[in-house]
Amino acid sequence: MRKLLPFLIPLILGACGGLPNAGKPPAFTPPAASREATAMAFDGLPRQVLREAPVVEASLWSRERGSLLGDRRAGTIGDILTVVIEIDDSASISNSSQRSRSGSESLGIPSLFGIPQRLDPLLPDGASLADAVAASSASSSKGDGSVSRNERLTLRIAATVVGIQPNGVLQIQGVQEVRVNFELRELIVTGFVRPEDISRQNEITYDKIAAARISYGGRGQITAVQQPRIGQRIAEKILPF
Repeated sequence: MRKLLPFLIPLILGACGGLPNAGKPPAFTPPAASREATAMAFDGLPRQVLREAPVVEASLWSRERGSLLGDRRAGTIGDILTVVIEIDDSASISNSSQRSRSGSESLGIPSLFGIPQRLDPLLPDGASLADAVAASSASSSKGDGSVSRNERLTLRIAATVVGIQPNGVLQIQGVQEVRVNFELRELIVTGFVRPEDISRQNEITYDKIAAARISYGGRGQITAVQQPRIGQRIAEKILPF
């Protein structure tokens, strides 16, 4: 029994790990623990340091952010912009190969100084040196492979500017959680954007985000059922076949 304890303890702990959440929906991530909350608490840079031009006192129009012609695009730490994710990718790859080869060899000694005729009576019935050696071979191989992929994702998420690089590039991060019954869907977007790529509607598409990391998944009862059990995962790791 003591020899089995090292194997039984991980199985028991893995089975008990989900008991506290049994019958309960998955919990949300505390917003205060995110980088977005930290960035929003930042005072930000003075507005004059950004891309706003000085206002002429005699002008009837103002370029302040609250005015009609003001630049409301995100530009400093704590600002919010909308990330538009519209992925519609498809790829198809197919290849095939085929190879075949055949050959045959035969060797006979019908007459060699009369030796075959003298040795044939000594050979078993039906054997003869007239066809001493005969060999044939054949080989063939065939391979087919194909890859087909089709991905489509349409999402919109609000992201926060969490940092500004020395060259003015903005670092953004957005986290969105939606819970429906006992299933929690989580969308995470991070990356770097140029201020000039942000539209007048304060939006940016995913294909203009450098080093983009987009994660769309979830956790909850449905996700847990779709995952293999801990015993099966351990068996896949240790079994050599």
